[in-house]
Formats: sequence, C-alpha cells, structure tokens
Amino acid sequence: MKLPIPLLLATTLLCGGAAHAQTVANSPLAGTWAVDVSRLYLPPQARPRSVTVSFAQPDGARWATRVEVVDGGGNSLVAEGSTLLDGTPAPVSGNLEADLSATTLPAPGVLVMQLSKGGVPGSTRIYTASADGQRMTETAAYFTDDGRPVVRTHHFSRVR
Repeated sequence: MKLPIPLLLATTLLCGGAAHAQTVANSPLAGTWAVDVSRLYLPPQARPRSVTVSFAQPDGARWATRVEVVDGGGNSLVAEGSTLLDGTPAPVSGNLEADLSATTLPAPGVLVMQLSKGGVPGSTRIYTASADGQRMTETAAYFTDDGRPVVRTHHFSRVR
C-alpha cells in the first residue's frame, strides 16, 4: 500500500491502557514529539512543514494519541483516538490512511501499532523511546502498490 506523503507519519494514532495501566503510566513515550523533517526520505519540496505526535494517558485506563501534520502549504491535518493496549481494534478519526488501529505496549518504551483502512491492512508502526527519554524513533513497515515491502525510520525529539 503506498502511503500519501504527509499522512505517512499522521498514522501514528491510537493506543490504550486498561490491561497495562501501571506499565503505561511509566512509559517514556508519554508526551509530545516533533519529527525531524530534514531526515525524512522525501525530497525537501514534498516534506511536511511539521509533524507532531502526542501520547497521553487521560484516565488511567486509556492511552490516547493525537497527530498533527502541517503540509508544505500550511494546511493542518489532525488525527486522534484512543484504545486499549490489548490489541483490540479501535477507530481512528481524521486520518485518510487508517480507520482502525490495534496497539500493544510490550515494554514501557516500546509501542507497536497496526493500522488498517476499510478492512485492508495498512502499516505497522513501532515507536521506541531512547534511554534518556528525549528522542523517539518510529519504524514504519508497509507495502507499496506493487507489493514491495518498505521499512522507513523517522526520528523525533521530545517537545514536552
């Protein structure tokens, strides 16, 4: 599946936490992160102006994700949602690439997310926080329209 360029990162949506609330509460992934757009695989003229991902635990039983992508023209796309961290699919709102997400937090600094749209598998995203909690990498794995597998790594810095 070929991903729309500004939405490639916007699919970092949806995480939950009832079954693993204690682990999630200590996750270094909680907070707001900004992608280093200069390191994206896209040509400079095709890169978004910014991508910000926020992970939060609003009530002790849910893990929420909000993604904002500001494209080259200054238009903003916001996608958000929340789900349990037991792999149960939950809806994604505001995202053209995905309408469902399933997530798990196998370790406090590692989040695994599977996305789909209209019942068709999308991408798998793995988020990993650095030991100092100031950097995060997103590994995105998906298939192109002609069936070739692709793996991309995106680099984030903590905003707050």
